[in-house]
Amino acid sequence: MSPSQKHDPAAYAAADLAHVWHHLVQHQALAGKGPMIVVEGEGLTLRDINGKEYLDATSGGVWCVNVGYGRERIARAVYEQMKAMPYYAATAGNIPYIEFAQKLLAHMPGLTRAYLSNSGSEANEKAYKMVRSLAHLSGNPAKKKILFRARDYHGTTLGALSSTGQAERKEWFGPLVPGFVEFPHACCYRCAFNKTYPGCDIDCARAVERIIEQEGPETVGGLIVEPITAGGGVIPPVAEYYTVLADICRRHGVLLIMDEVVCGMGRTGTMFGYQHYGVTPDIVTMAKGVASAYMPISVTATTEEVFKAFLNDPADKMAYFRDISTYGGCAAGCSAALENMAIIEEEKLLDNVNAMGDYLLAGLKELGDLPYVGDVRGKGLLCGIELVQDKAGKKPMAEGKVIQVVGEMAANAVLVGRTNRSLPGFNNIINIAPAYVVTGDNIDVILRTLRAALGKVLG
Repeated sequence: MSPSQKHDPAAYAAADLAHVWHHLVQHQALAGKGPMIVVEGEGLTLRDINGKEYLDATSGGVWCVNVGYGRERIARAVYEQMKAMPYYAATAGNIPYIEFAQKLLAHMPGLTRAYLSNSGSEANEKAYKMVRSLAHLSGNPAKKKILFRARDYHGTTLGALSSTGQAERKEWFGPLVPGFVEFPHACCYRCAFNKTYPGCDIDCARAVERIIEQEGPETVGGLIVEPITAGGGVIPPVAEYYTVLADICRRHGVLLIMDEVVCGMGRTGTMFGYQHYGVTPDIVTMAKGVASAYMPISVTATTEEVFKAFLNDPADKMAYFRDISTYGGCAAGCSAALENMAIIEEEKLLDNVNAMGDYLLAGLKELGDLPYVGDVRGKGLLCGIELVQDKAGKKPMAEGKVIQVVGEMAANAVLVGRTNRSLPGFNNIINIAPAYVVTGDNIDVILRTLRAALGKVLG
């Protein structure tokens, strides 16, 4: 008997409505019907409490169940480690942490250290604390500002939110943390400089130097970006972008932080998104796909140079990285991450990400002749389709219409995502990011359902 047959749907729906506070949900909209309640999954297939099956093209709703549902070997690895030793604070070592750090960093030439915590927001907070601590250790305590890019998302805690370039996500949560400065996005379709690539001189990257000079190079210590903007619209920068950006950072002594929370662990076809661009960051953060969300785990990885800056006189009680994460000591998270990496390698899933990503992107581009499809973009299994009211003026499609398209797809058993109340006036992107085990047949279903939903809602 499957879990969907063991539970009383009406009773669980009532209990949910009475007690559960869902994420990103206006609960008034749930009145009388309740949310979807999921009970089991296999591969890309989810089954709800009523027995209805869905093709999940979101990898768990937020780009994280990357190797698919139902991976028994990850569950067994977690069980065995929990039975042997579930936890001790990361002030000490444990075998899975050591093995995971060693295996992870082998995929990250130039980075040598891994600091564990439990979420992407926290991983980014650790990076910011490193930057600000290093300002003191270097003798220049003013060098604390951190630059961030418009449309990028870096987390839900107040520091991470302060560095997020999505205005709607910040509303009502102020006052925000000072010391964060925004620079322009890298979306060619909506160029902030009204130019066209390649005749643009990559102004979106070069603008960073002007901002550093305006702020004062002696005050800017770090810069954070998603290698490919995810929730802000699925935006892969052009090939030269990061070379220009990294050069600016080096010349001004600014640490380059890559937020790989979405892109990391293979989502874009390489183990890390920045590896498409030929640069080596100073700090890399990651979370969602580290263990394919089978366990909560995040990493802040650094170069040896960053690490060694904290090796100082033990008698100086301030001169080391004075930080901790309670759940960084959960050994089973590392066990899950090790199995996740093994699955990616043994099943050659990066090859599938590249092949199926190309197939998905090509299929989406075939929708480009529709009057309301403005742009299609992506890399690997991270793709977006921007909807507009008219192609010539690029006026964004109303968010309510995009919600209807996504809802129509869900009604037809295909789950996709969208830019969700993040960018005022520009929440018009549908995103598609299936698990790495996706097949061509799965993608055909996604594309067919998308085309039908667009036709029904938008005409």
